[in-house]
Amino acid sequence: MAKSLIFLATGYEDVEMLTVVDMLRRAGTTINMVSITGELEVTSSHNVVIKADELFENADIDSADMLILPGGLLGTQNLLSFKPLTDKLEEFNSAGKFLAAVCAAPSILGTLGILKGRHATCYPGFEEKLIGAIYQKKPVVRDGNIITSRGMGTCIDFSGEIITVLDSAQKAEEIKAKIIYNDTY
Repeated sequence: MAKSLIFLATGYEDVEMLTVVDMLRRAGTTINMVSITGELEVTSSHNVVIKADELFENADIDSADMLILPGGLLGTQNLLSFKPLTDKLEEFNSAGKFLAAVCAAPSILGTLGILKGRHATCYPGFEEKLIGAIYQKKPVVRDGNIITSRGMGTCIDFSGEIITVLDSAQKAEEIKAKIIYNDTY
């Protein structure tokens, strides 16, 4: 079974992180919330405290199939300044393993040089931080092993693309149909 990790830093965007976790768990895909703060409880950009599944220093990052970065301005800055994570992002990219980032977080991949020559998207106003990327104004962009998305409003599609990669397009559409179009209520 595919395994992914989503990283929490103080100031992460609540909806972007929780939508991904919720949809992947509904799909039966393993996803762990990993705190880079040294504490399991991490405060979001809107002062919501979430308890991560594990601390970065205890996570088996190398066994993951995908690393996921939620946005949030402060959260993105904190993720970028955490060198053990940026080292892993570079390692994963070099190995052709999957990386996904939403909102402001694709700027981390741009800063690291991971997006050079690749199609990508991000939150409006962060385009110049996608250093070397071919910017596309689309909700979700996948280019090889990299998935990027624009923000909170695109997170269902972003999560669907992650499920497509880790499981199948059929599973992604099944989950999206259940949460969006379920007419049994």
